[in-house]
Amino acid sequence: MITGIDQKRLDLAGTREFTRLGEGPKRRARLAAYTLEVLRELYADAARSTGAPGTGVALAVVGSLARRDGGPLCDFDLVLLHDGRSISADDLNALADALWYPLWDNGIRLDHSLRTPKECRSVASGDLAATTGLLDIEPVAGDALLVAQVRQGIAHDWRANARKRLPELAESVRVRHERHGDLSADLEPDLKEAAGGLRDMAVLRALAGAWLADRPHGALDTAYDRLLDVRDALHVVTGRGRDRLARQDQDAVAALLGEPDADELLTSVVQAGRVVSHALTDTMRRAGQSQRARTLRTGPRRPVLRPLGHGLYLHDGEVVLGSRDVHRRGALVLLRAAGAAASRGVPIAPSTLHNLTADLPGIATPWPAEIRDAFVDLLASGPGLVSVWETLDLTGVIGGWLPEWAAVRGRPQRSPVHRFTVDRHLIETVVQAAAIRDRVRRPDLLLIAALLHDIGKIAGVHDHAVEGAPVAANVARRMGFDAADVATLELLVREHLTIVDLATRRDPHDPQTVKALIAAVGEEPDVLALLAALTEADAVAAGPKAWTSWRAGLVTTLVEHARAALEDRHRVLPAEEGALDPVIAQQVRGGAPYVLVLPTPSGAQIEISDTDRPGLFAASAALLASFGMTVRSARIRTTDGVAHNTWHVEAPLADLPSVDQLVRGLRQPGQTRPRRQPRAIPGAGQPPSRATVVPDASADALVLEVRTADRAGLLGDLGETFAAHGLAVRSAHVATYAGQSLDTFYVTTGTGELVPPPEVARIIAALIDACDGAAVS
Repeated sequence: MITGIDQKRLDLAGTREFTRLGEGPKRRARLAAYTLEVLRELYADAARSTGAPGTGVALAVVGSLARRDGGPLCDFDLVLLHDGRSISADDLNALADALWYPLWDNGIRLDHSLRTPKECRSVASGDLAATTGLLDIEPVAGDALLVAQVRQGIAHDWRANARKRLPELAESVRVRHERHGDLSADLEPDLKEAAGGLRDMAVLRALAGAWLADRPHGALDTAYDRLLDVRDALHVVTGRGRDRLARQDQDAVAALLGEPDADELLTSVVQAGRVVSHALTDTMRRAGQSQRARTLRTGPRRPVLRPLGHGLYLHDGEVVLGSRDVHRRGALVLLRAAGAAASRGVPIAPSTLHNLTADLPGIATPWPAEIRDAFVDLLASGPGLVSVWETLDLTGVIGGWLPEWAAVRGRPQRSPVHRFTVDRHLIETVVQAAAIRDRVRRPDLLLIAALLHDIGKIAGVHDHAVEGAPVAANVARRMGFDAADVATLELLVREHLTIVDLATRRDPHDPQTVKALIAAVGEEPDVLALLAALTEADAVAAGPKAWTSWRAGLVTTLVEHARAALEDRHRVLPAEEGALDPVIAQQVRGGAPYVLVLPTPSGAQIEISDTDRPGLFAASAALLASFGMTVRSARIRTTDGVAHNTWHVEAPLADLPSVDQLVRGLRQPGQTRPRRQPRAIPGAGQPPSRATVVPDASADALVLEVRTADRAGLLGDLGETFAAHGLAVRSAHVATYAGQSLDTFYVTTGTGELVPPPEVARIIAALIDACDGAAVS
């Protein structure tokens, strides 16, 4: 029966079952039953020929054969167990030879060992691979009680030493993933050892066996079956027990599995790998939390919750909803939770994620402004966006918000310069764009363009930039951007390859090349800056082959020439002054400030009018901060001695103040003590703070533009800086896009005169210090 076992296994695998949904487990069960029957007969023959006793000796299997999920040509992982007493050493060796040699002679790949139960436990204590294998040990023939003894002993040791071995397991997983790559990023993935591969499922079973955390089911089981089917098909088409899905085998494997082409095959592998990888990451975290709870608990312990605003908290390395807000639902809450998690590089707690995504209502079209702002804030959150976005995508949320995402999800890229699938490349581009968003006036448009620039890269499309532009425009309209912004985003997607093409295929110094680029951006300096930033983010995200020093130099040269050619075009700033309601002006001149609070879905619009005086801007900003409000945008103007300020705020940590409270705060500023957050210097991932003079922007005021990472109390600090230098804020235009504050201030001396040049340099330095958290002086 041993003769031709590999061919028999291939015959049992067949070909029809591969195209039948759900046939994989049945096919693998037949293969396992046949293989185990062969091994039983082999053991019976060997035991008769060597006189092996019926007790104290057993043949067992580990690995895929023990789990009944082995492929047509998988290795045999066999263990010959003995109790050390029932059989002599010579007879034991003879029995082993009678088992191993017939398998070797028939070309079977064999991993074998000869051990006592004590030796099994000793090996498992020092070898994680042996531990995960022996946890699944199953009897084939001989003394089944001996096998059960080994299994129970290994499981007991694994649970008892989980605290020490869990970090060791995590490190071994990390090293293996670094060595074998990521199933979702490799064009020739290792189905077994790569991140998200079959080996990770063994780790999940081991974690469950330690009683620290149960592994997920449902989608994970489906993904696991898919990877097993692909591996089985790979064995059939190659006639070898391979685990790496090489390019030359992908078409045949796809055909056997009933996929249209190799790209669709790889897409299914990527999506399955992501499910497995996400499950492993989540289960490892759950196991660590369980371990800490067991170790540290000395009595009843209250959870340590760090408030993040909007009813969200940081607890044990995860973002959670507070008990009073656990009933909250909707896209806005979910986006805020995702943004909080991504910006801190932590996950959303599974229970919170389930509560927020279960029966999630759709977003109204066009998206409300607060939804769009929260979505852009999520995109600006930095490297932590990658894992949070993938988590949301696996729950189906991203597909609900952006149906166009389904066409690029998990889609491979055959270009040698790309290292990621289309969807992952888009997110990596967003991360890169967020790091340089201080270069543009509208970072929100840059981030949306980065997210959508390859949305047209789907099957059958010749020019993905041209095809993707109208798709991106439709998405932007649905998000609620105005017509001008939609046109800009459509242009950015359509032209996102233009700068590189012109810079590398034509002479970047030639005026005709420069003219072509200027025409492509519609002769708009701001659009040129956006396209240049998108070009760099796209290339850096693609990989080192796409953004070499040579390419970067050519692109920089061309962009500088185009920018110089557009320098004579003056930037249009918002009007300095606007009409003021006569009734409001009369009330203020009568000595009573005017305050109006208009609630909005995310906070409020607050109108404040008062007699203009030095420090009023700083006092107003500090007053709003004292009530826990975050300024999203502001418009400050002065007309005939009356300052009228319009603030658009969010209230993440508190309720909205009443009109009376704000009036008292304006009249008695000393009675209101701002609840200042600790000033944090921007981290390595944040663009540096900048303060610059806008030349020729005003004939009778100094116009300063300040760009920095937004934070609580920022405007109050800037206002105090102006006041400390004896300057009056005549007008201000404050806006926050994607976590960046872009503020323009019109300032004069206290007597309304132009700021002298020697003072300009000092005020700029002081503003940068205030942005970065230095004390105002």
